[in-house]
Formats: sequence, structure tokens, C-alpha cells
Amino acid sequence: MSRTANILYSLLFIGLLLALSLASLPALLSFSAASETPLLNGKLAHAIEKHYDKQFPLKAFGTNAWAALEFTLFGEGRPGVVVGREDWLFTDEEFKPASKPQQLQDNWRLIAAVQEEFKRRDIELVLALLPAKARLYPEQLAATKPVAAQQALYAQAHALMQTQQLPGPDLLPALQQAKSAAAVFLRTDTHWTPHGAEVTAKALADYLAARGDWRRGEQRFVTRTSDSQPHKGDLLSFLPMEPYFAALQPQAESLQPRHTEAAEAGAETAADLFGDAQPQVALVGTSYSANPKWNFAGALKQELGSDLLNYAEDGHGPLVPMLRLLQRERAETAELRLVIWEFPERYLMLPSDLSGFDSAWLERLRGNEQLALRDPVKPVTAP
Repeated sequence: MSRTANILYSLLFIGLLLALSLASLPALLSFSAASETPLLNGKLAHAIEKHYDKQFPLKAFGTNAWAALEFTLFGEGRPGVVVGREDWLFTDEEFKPASKPQQLQDNWRLIAAVQEEFKRRDIELVLALLPAKARLYPEQLAATKPVAAQQALYAQAHALMQTQQLPGPDLLPALQQAKSAAAVFLRTDTHWTPHGAEVTAKALADYLAARGDWRRGEQRFVTRTSDSQPHKGDLLSFLPMEPYFAALQPQAESLQPRHTEAAEAGAETAADLFGDAQPQVALVGTSYSANPKWNFAGALKQELGSDLLNYAEDGHGPLVPMLRLLQRERAETAELRLVIWEFPERYLMLPSDLSGFDSAWLERLRGNEQLALRDPVKPVTAP
């Protein structure tokens, strides 16, 4: 290589470094540390590094470009998502084995302990085990399939329910039938659609009526549908192609929100006549029940003909909200006769962060686990 070429390459390299340095200056100038950030222990330098890394002009482009390459050439995304056919996305939690061999047994032991605790309180616990999205849409799976343990999980869970006489409907047939009319799960999201939530609520109400656990209440509810709006599925975060390669992402989908409210809101209610009557039904679960976008709690009120207390929470799985309910004051749950526990099947194979609970209390609760046959529970009448 000639001396002139070497000089040109060197100048080009220096020019590139200079351009990148100048482009990075706004990121450094925009940095502002908290006043209490110490200087000598390295925390200030670490804060500057994190800020610079986040604002570096080529970082977003590089991240977008690599994600676009993985998706378009290999049909893959970041760890956390499984890419299926026709832009269908699935959480990889429905495909992987449990992080430890005894995870299902550990979770089920806690479920049994919760059931026993409610039995002592004369409250019926009904487990609404939600089939996995990958189970409902196997035709949209590509090369990656759930491991054998995941494939057998739903049937295994229902066998365990029968063994300990834990009530709960088989929701799979109803959802499989309903998906021919409209999607029961969102294509780019881990969650169900309002249609899927409505189908589940009806199946639950029919199941409870058939068992004689619940007599439909006299409260009337009306569900109104709003205009469709764009919905960005939570699984798209594992395909970080925005803003530079957004056109390569799976196509956007729409969501038609539903809202349920009591009919004849101005009319006199039982609460007006007899005081502040507490609902006899509680709903506990995950974001499937907590997020108003899906309107599961509203659909359930309408199908049961009764108001309910919703203790579901976003982002904590099904076990943590249930344990928090058990720790509430007894007066708050004294009027409850029925607790519906919405439980996506994949959480049976996942650990939960129980560090917020007293370990001694958890051990006492687990010690109450009994798998003996249960006495029949009397039907509940809505207030």
C-alpha cells in the first residue's frame, strides 16, 4: 500500500472519530447529576457513562439495525420473544422448561395452601386456569415449539385440580371455538383481546351455575364498545427496530376497548336500601384482570349479575396478589363467598418474588396444605 493511501486512510479514520466526538457532545452537555451524587466512589463516573451510552448517536441505529437483521434473516428477536408465522409473537415463557425441576410442585403446594386457607374462612376458591397463547394458536408457531413439559402442563394442572378437588373450568374448548369468530389473543402481545376476556367470563359464569356455586345476581350491567385504536403489543419491545427500521416490524394491530358499567346508575340499589353492602365475589390475578384494556372484570360482573372486588395486579404474577389478599384485614374479606383466581398456565412453571412476605408466615401457610377431599360448599347468593 502506498504512503499516500496510508495517509488517506489515517485522515479518514481521524475524521470519523472527530465526527463521532462532535456528535456526542450534546449527550455530555445534557448530563445533569443529582446533587448528592458522590464524586470519589465512582458513582458520578458511572452515571455519566450510563447517560452517554444511552444518548450515543449510533447506539440506537446499531440496536435497530441488528434487531432488523435478526428478524428479517433469521426470524428471531431478543431473548424473551418467540417469532411465529404471519407476524405472530409469543412470550418465550410458554416455551422454556422451568428454571428448577421442582418449580411446578412448589407453586402447586402454595396454591393448595391458599385453597385450604379459604376453606377455613368458608370461601369457595375457583381457579380460572388460562390456556397459553401458544396452546391456542399452534398453527401460528414456526420452527420453535414448546418443550414437552410445557405441552403437557395444561392437562397436568387440571389433573392436579381434580386430585385436590380445586374447582375450575376447562377454558380451552370455549376459547378454541371462539377464535374462529374473532381473535382471543393479540398477535403482538402476551395478553388476550376483550373478546377472549368476554368468552372466558361467560365460560366461568356457566361453570359456576352448572355446579350450583353461584346463583346469578339481579344487578344489570351494560358493556359499551369504543372506537378502535392502535395498540402496540408488549412483545414488540423484544424487536427494537424503531425508529430507523420500524417499517420492518410486524404490522400494527388495533384494539377496540370495552367498558362495563352498572345499568340504570341513577336507580336505587341494594346498597342504598341496606347500607354499603360489600360484594360477595373477588377477582384475583394478573394484568389479564387488572388492565382495563381487556375489560375482564367488567365482563365477569355482567355475566355473574353482581359487582365484585378486583384485587388483580400488573407485573406481579398471580401468586403475589393472592398472598396480599390473604394478608388483608379479616373484616375486608368477611363478606366474600367466592374468589375467582385468574391464573395463566405459564406461571405454574415460573418462580415468584415472595421476598416481600414474612418467611415465617409463608411457612405457616404452606404448613396448612391439605390435599384431602373437601366438603361441599353451599351455593352463594348474590347480594
